Formats: sequence, C-alpha cells, structure tokens
Amino acid sequence: MAPDNLTIIGTAHISEKSVEEVKDTIIESQPDIVAVELDAARYQNLLNEKHGVQEDKEIKIREILKGNNFTMLLVSSFLSYFQKKIGEEVGVKPGSEMLAAAEAAQEAGAQVALIDRDIQITLKRALNHMSFWEKAKFVYSIITSFFSKDEAIEDIEDIKQGDALEEVMGYFQEMSPSAYQVLVEERDAFMAQRLMDLPGNVVAVVGAGHKNGIKKHMENPQDIPPLQQLLELKESKISATKLILFAIPALFIVIFVLAFLQGINIQSGLLQFVLLTGGLAFVGSLLAGSKLPSAVTAFIVAPFTAIHPLLASGWFAGIVEAKLRGVSMDDLSQLSKSESLHDMWNNRLFRILLVVVGANIGTTIGVFLSIPNVLLPLINRLMGM
Repeated sequence: MAPDNLTIIGTAHISEKSVEEVKDTIIESQPDIVAVELDAARYQNLLNEKHGVQEDKEIKIREILKGNNFTMLLVSSFLSYFQKKIGEEVGVKPGSEMLAAAEAAQEAGAQVALIDRDIQITLKRALNHMSFWEKAKFVYSIITSFFSKDEAIEDIEDIKQGDALEEVMGYFQEMSPSAYQVLVEERDAFMAQRLMDLPGNVVAVVGAGHKNGIKKHMENPQDIPPLQQLLELKESKISATKLILFAIPALFIVIFVLAFLQGINIQSGLLQFVLLTGGLAFVGSLLAGSKLPSAVTAFIVAPFTAIHPLLASGWFAGIVEAKLRGVSMDDLSQLSKSESLHDMWNNRLFRILLVVVGANIGTTIGVFLSIPNVLLPLINRLMGM
C-alpha cells in the first residue's frame, strides 16, 4: 500500500514561515491524512505544554542515573536547550509547525499520523553505536558552545536551503558518523516506510533535513530495513574502553588477593587505595557543588564502586544530593529552558548531574593514581623485586 498522492513539506522546526506554510498547504489540499515528524511521547508533551497541563511532580532520580539514562538526559537536555534558544530568538517555539499541522488536520477533517520513531529508542541506539571518542567529542562540543559568542540569526529560513543544510549535516556526520546514521539516516528510512503504509491523499510535515532522505528511500523501498530491525535495542559491542573498565578493577582484586595469600602486608596498600579513591571522590563532589552529606557518601562508596565496573560513586552521591535538594519534574523541564550557565547552575537537577560527574571523575583519578602508588609496588613484591 502507498499514498495515492503525497506532499512532503520540509520545515525549519523554529520558523514562523514554516508554521504558516504547513497550515496553508493542509487547508488547501484537504488531505485524508496528515503525517508529522513526531512520536507519541513528544506529541503529548507538545499538547501538554500548549494547554498548560502539569506533569507528575515526582522525578525518579534513581532511574535517571542508571546506565545510559544519565547520558541520554544530558544529550536530550542540551539538544533541547539549543533548539529552544534559537526558537526564542526568532519568536517561535520548537515543534510549533508540528502542532499547527495537527490542528490544521483536525480543521480539515483529516487523520493525524505520528510517523517518527520513539525518541528514547533513537537516543539509546545512537549512544550504543557511538564510540568512546565520538561521545567525548560530542560532550566537548557541547561544553565549548556555552563559552562561544552567540551569532545573530538574520534569516532562519536559510537553514532550509540546500547548501546551508548540507553544511550543517555534513559537520554532524563528520563529528559522529555512527550517531548521524541513527539520528538521521535510520529515521529517514523509518519515516519513509511509515509513509508508504499510509493510504489516500497524504501531507507529510518533516524537518527539512529529512525531506531528501525520505524521498530517496521511497524511490528505493527495497533498501529500507524492516521496521523491527530499526526498533531493536541491542547491547553495544565490547569495546577496548569497556575491556579496560573491567580489566583495571579485576587486576586490583587479583593482585590484592595474591598478595594476601602469599602473606604480604596489604593493609597499607588498601588504606592508600581507600584514601585515593574515596578522598578524590569526596573532593570532586565538593568541587561540583555538592552538599557535605553527598560528598561523604561519595567517599564511603568510592573504594567499592572503583572495583565494580557496573557501579559508580556518582550515582550514590547524586541520589543523596537529590534527596537534599528536593528535585522535581519542574527542574527537568526548566533545564532545557536555561539561557545561560548561571541559569543551569541554579537548576537543582543540573547541580545533581554535576555532582555525579564530579564524584565519578574523582574516583577515576583516584584509581589511576593507585596504579603507580599501590598496584605496582604490590606487583614488585609479588615478583620478589
């Protein structure tokens, strides 16, 4: 099945002209279905924001800090921050054209089809595909952007033009080819297949960066992967970074056990290890702006989490910090609306994220300092040197 007639509108997500173009096209063409580049969760969030619906105030900080959720929150918050910052400059909220499409569809008596992949699946697949160095480059680009001078936007419509758009997409592809494939190419294929499954007269409203990719896939449907394949969340492959993360704590445990079995005094080595990992986790937490109980928590758990690759001292410090600061969903929503580093520093959730990072960095430095100061001396004694 395929649409009898398909019109694809490529929009700038923060453009007033895009909003008007969407409304006019739908009203004039009177389609059977209006397809929009949204998933169910994002569509509901846009509706809630428009109608002032308050979300659940309770925030599950433990879930946020687990696994990839922590990284996903940082990535999605910063992406939302940048888009909203540009949108406020031109006086249009991001997603306005998608809501306009849905409203115009209702006025025209058309159905609304949500054709984009779930954002959580997209982010998880992107993170799973990115290498350690790609993630590091991405984080670095986010940090440096806060210290760069903002440039005035003369004509937001320029980003819909081919040359400018190709330049932006080309930069992103160069920075992280793996993430580009997931965030752009996979979604192009996903939305193309969803459009091909729609009958009748269809108007599709998508970001300008997806329009050509969707058309290309619809012209070559045999190249589109099965939707189930694009929705799978496979565990990322074992990388050299992961091997190191598992090997270092395992090496510490093996050396301490061998030294103990051979009657070598390991008390001083253990004490040094505890002071280095716990002490630097404590300092890192405080430098990140934590309260004293959170820093003490980081000190206590750091020696244990340092030898457990699936745990992190920052998670525990972050949970304590969240309890002390009383974090809510308001902090999550306000984080993406921050307009400066000062605003982000005053956000309670952001402060917790900093504490997590600070404690984890401190613990990591402590582990690496323990190698020459604790591990190597024990190895020398085991070898009789």
